[in-house]
Amino acid sequence: MTVTVNGLEEIKALAGRDLGPGEWLEITQERVNAFADATDDHQWIHVDPERAKDGPFGTTIAHGYLTLSLIIPLFSRLLEIKGVRMSINYGLDRVRFPSPVKVGSRIRLAGKVVSVEEVAGNGVQMVLDFTVEVEGSDKPACVARAIYRHYA
Repeated sequence: MTVTVNGLEEIKALAGRDLGPGEWLEITQERVNAFADATDDHQWIHVDPERAKDGPFGTTIAHGYLTLSLIIPLFSRLLEIKGVRMSINYGLDRVRFPSPVKVGSRIRLAGKVVSVEEVAGNGVQMVLDFTVEVEGSDKPACVARAIYRHYA
């Protein structure tokens, strides 16, 4: 279920809140291939299903950076922010890829708002811990601490 907030005060009130896991998203070979084309990363483990059958995972896997980039649309399903003039992705403090995402598997995002602090320019900085879960796996595909800024 998407949490909706309106304005900086409601964003501040999110500090410490668990946004819970979102909906599942299937990782298709077409998505992986499109990412490979966009980034010029055509390593066989991502784009060659026949060769990957004999590889370490038995199939093709998503790029780690594809998994990371999917945090953006998956996060928009967890939290909708209204009443601000601008929101920016300020950066990442830590990113790890503990396990691969096999093509055909499903992932979802869980997020927790670690902190929200005021910043210059009539804004707030929101720090979130994200976990990209893989359906049926004990290990996450990606863990990341992300920083966003929102301005009124």
